Amino acid sequence: MTRQNDYDVIVIGSGIGGLVTATQLAAKGIKVLVLERYLIPGGSAGYFEREGYRFDVGASMIFGFGKQGTTNLLTRALEAVDVNLETIADPVQIHYHLPNSLDLKVHRNYGKFLDELIAYFPHEAQGIRQFYDECWKVFNCLNAMELLSLEEPRYLMRVFFQHPMQCLGLVKYLPQNAGDVARRYIKDPQLLKFIDMECYCWSVVRADETPMINAGMVFSDRHYGGINYPKGGVGQIAQKLVEGLLKNGGEIQYKARVTQIILEHGKAIGVELANGKQYYAKRIVSNSTRWDTFEKLLSPEAMPPKEKRWQKRYQKSSSFLNLHLGVKADVLPIGTECHHILLENWENMESEQGTIFVSIPTLLDPSLAPEGYHIIHTFTPSWIDNWKDLSPKEYETKKEIAANHLINRLEKIFPSLIDGLDYQEVGTPRTHRRFLGREDGTYGPIPRRKLPGLLTMPFNQTAISGLYCVGDSTFPGQGLNAVAFSGFACSHRIAVDLGR
Repeated sequence: MTRQNDYDVIVIGSGIGGLVTATQLAAKGIKVLVLERYLIPGGSAGYFEREGYRFDVGASMIFGFGKQGTTNLLTRALEAVDVNLETIADPVQIHYHLPNSLDLKVHRNYGKFLDELIAYFPHEAQGIRQFYDECWKVFNCLNAMELLSLEEPRYLMRVFFQHPMQCLGLVKYLPQNAGDVARRYIKDPQLLKFIDMECYCWSVVRADETPMINAGMVFSDRHYGGINYPKGGVGQIAQKLVEGLLKNGGEIQYKARVTQIILEHGKAIGVELANGKQYYAKRIVSNSTRWDTFEKLLSPEAMPPKEKRWQKRYQKSSSFLNLHLGVKADVLPIGTECHHILLENWENMESEQGTIFVSIPTLLDPSLAPEGYHIIHTFTPSWIDNWKDLSPKEYETKKEIAANHLINRLEKIFPSLIDGLDYQEVGTPRTHRRFLGREDGTYGPIPRRKLPGLLTMPFNQTAISGLYCVGDSTFPGQGLNAVAFSGFACSHRIAVDLGR
């Protein structure tokens, strides 16, 4: 007896990767259902509201909203389903506050950024230009071609014949990491540590473990398409994608927690929810992490050898300790930038609560806070092991101590911060695990050891027939524009597989 499929595709999770997959398929007339465990879409690109403040769950440094080229994937994703989102350009990507008084800004203007960096390292002027110019070579190759599934042979053939030199250029960089390229041109240890931080702030690993393809994309697109903040907050990206999904005939259900991927004769054919309800489809897409997908939604005993090999190469990155503050506007000195990174000692860059990341989105969009106030969203790496086995009282006490410690450190940048506090909320790795449904609250996979660039990163297809993965556990990795790329690739592969 043949089972009647209710849907063409079911997507588990409404993170940006899952939503881009769903909207791209819906735009092609494919019947799609998205199942989201929480109340709103977006995952770590979601939001929450408290006492007149609208806080971003994750970072507010957004790539992918450029107006030209092909790497503006968030712009393209919204346009595909006929929705628009107003954005606000940020003239500075990051204001760094680093050891040995290394205090500089990454300006959107490329020449201005290089001039400021060279002023700190004049003896490395040539090496600085050579390294960042090489990043542009990678970006220019990517930005010349439509970015779709690298698993689809006809696409690969087409794009090679259309852009042979760019394709050959990318093949050259696929096995390389940013640190290897940087050391060809740069010798100064402090400058190499700065390059490490340039990578760590978005890849959560040092330059030696950051693929050059990814570095080329980020280090160039911040000057090309730029950093652009969505008006109304980062959560508007997911809201708009859902609007486009519904407009194009797709469906989404909230409070729909998938507990199992249903297999039949080794093929993924459906899903089961926590309430026992089952849905069936020709293709299943998991926007969960690969750990959640293959150890929780599927039987870990039946994990394919391919996934076991992946887990030997990659491990879970840290989660984050988040401090969401509402503060009086006069706390911020005149000229304060939106994004900051603070580190007092290079040795602590990857340590528990070592590097501090700061976003002040109300400098770009004041509507996110009551008049006369700003949001300061601070987050720092933290592992769930440091938050386990605590009583409710111990947990609250530890959160309060951690928050006070972060505020004390932030006063290096904002000297009167403590006096201007209006609202405070703390989130831990346990919070990430609970609300985002991510194993240990992890930000995504990082290499267990130095690997050859992106050559070991998995794509969307899995060893289980009918099952695909999308999001930061797949090529090309973490970040909103990266998971959007993953969504474009996944939807393309599935559409081809469905004969569409």
